[in-house]
Amino acid sequence: MFTLGLTGEGHAFDPLVLLLIALGIEAAIGSPRWLGRIAPHPVAIIGSITGFLERKLNRLHRPAMDRAVRGALVVLVIVAACGALGWGVAWLTVNHDFGWIVELVLVVFLLAQRSLYDHVRAVALALQGRGLDTARSAVAHIVGRDVTQMDGHGVARAAIESCAENFSDAVVAPVFWYLLFGFPGLLVYKAVNTMDSMIGHRTPRYGAFGMTAARLDDVFNLIPARLAGLYLVVAAVFSSTASPARAARVMLRDASKHRSPNAGWPEGAMAGALGLALAGPRRYAEGVVDDPWVGDGRARATELDIDRALYVYRVGCLINAMVVGAVAVIRFNLP
Repeated sequence: MFTLGLTGEGHAFDPLVLLLIALGIEAAIGSPRWLGRIAPHPVAIIGSITGFLERKLNRLHRPAMDRAVRGALVVLVIVAACGALGWGVAWLTVNHDFGWIVELVLVVFLLAQRSLYDHVRAVALALQGRGLDTARSAVAHIVGRDVTQMDGHGVARAAIESCAENFSDAVVAPVFWYLLFGFPGLLVYKAVNTMDSMIGHRTPRYGAFGMTAARLDDVFNLIPARLAGLYLVVAAVFSSTASPARAARVMLRDASKHRSPNAGWPEGAMAGALGLALAGPRRYAEGVVDDPWVGDGRARATELDIDRALYVYRVGCLINAMVVGAVAVIRFNLP
């Protein structure tokens, strides 16, 4: 793990141990709500700054190149600021006896294992007895598409797709960048991912301005998405209702069919593991996206398939944590 030049004599709290503790806390209780009442969530702060700068700088009457440059500058400023802030937090951890507490709280805030599980589980519970409108409302919290015309199968597919894709974005990728660059790596990744979710859309408003955010997010997720797919394939080994062989086959065959260069890997693994067809035509506010299907199984997913996906997801989170533990053991035993 790259330490970014940080030193701490007698005060350092090992970052890998801290990460394992944070993963355990967040998996058990999620981000403590009372902390959110004391201070705003770091992602919310990044989002507010991004939104403010976008409103000030993204003028639709300006040439596309001008807007692209302005968007690139926004990304540069926010990434630099988050990198500097992240370095400061990491410095506290290795130079002060209780500085690690600040980093631990922030890492718990920035992970989303439990949050993703709870949101996807809420969709399954709604489909099981609370009505289609409630299920549509629940899935609207985790997908950006138009949910008003979804039937129950579309709602279930959307929840499973979000579970798979966000396993990469919200769980594997933050851990991956923390392993490489510590808390600065994690915070910069979350900043890039947040900017992509806000301005990285292929629409007239954001196509030029958000191009840098979108492309940088693609680069940042290049390795984590493939790791996430691999973890889901391995997780399928431990599920009696999933097929690891089919997960690997569909992932390798269909990942490139997805419009995202990265999302197809975890979605392909999940589709194959569960014997489903995911992605395909989807309706957004700006229109219908007629994408090919990922997987060759059933498109008529149900709430039971969501439960199956959540089981694979939980095992995948455990595998992700075990990788951190393995890296820690290897590093502790290096001379």
